[in-house]
Amino acid sequence: MGSSATMGKLELGDYVVYENKMFSSYEVAVGPLGAITRDSHHELYFQCRYADTAVAALAVQLASNNPPMPVAASGPLMVELRLGSGQCVTKGCVQAQAAYTSYYTDADYPVTKVLREPVYVEVRMLGRTDPNIALILGHCWATSSPHPSSTPQWDLLVDGCPYQYDRYLTTPIPVDGSSGLQFPSHYKRFVLKMFTFVDPDSKAPWREKLTAADSCEPRCTRQRRDVAAAGRESSHKLAVVSSGEIIFLKKP
Repeated sequence: MGSSATMGKLELGDYVVYENKMFSSYEVAVGPLGAITRDSHHELYFQCRYADTAVAALAVQLASNNPPMPVAASGPLMVELRLGSGQCVTKGCVQAQAAYTSYYTDADYPVTKVLREPVYVEVRMLGRTDPNIALILGHCWATSSPHPSSTPQWDLLVDGCPYQYDRYLTTPIPVDGSSGLQFPSHYKRFVLKMFTFVDPDSKAPWREKLTAADSCEPRCTRQRRDVAAAGRESSHKLAVVSSGEIIFLKKP
């Protein structure tokens, strides 16, 4: 059969009758002076009867799709470097954890430290609530002045790893869910041993102020949707932050 056509609808008592006609198609060859076919032509007429004793209600409910994932976009990122001042006050306390229960304020600087005394450093991202953002420490160093680009300098972390030519390696401190922080990936912590710069010629120690500086690279990593195109434009944003001044104190 080639096609069909509904001819009409009749209501006969408790029945609804649909009439339909079906007919076959056939191939026609058309020439310059006429047209022919070699196919037989068939037509079929029929009726369908449906009981009309009840009315059925049809309910339709549309299910909404989950909202799309947010599109990655560039935006301001604020980063802060601060020094932990917490102290262990109970037996069995871990100083590397207690140090980050409180921090030096602007009024506390310059901070005085003894040579080789641990200095607990924290770098954190401010004003962000996206758990997919991770703070990566790139280059961390110390200078003898508040200006991060001044010299002399001493590397603390290089590409996020302890500076291998330092006898007293900087120690990264893991920050995970056990830290009690709402967004642990927004924080980085490490501890260094206090030192002072020496004169490049006489090798005599300087009684100078020490400032820790850090070059941070906040990276946005999506866990579900591929945003490589957006990442190529905005995932590498550098920010340089510094601490207050630290003065070393000779041991008696």
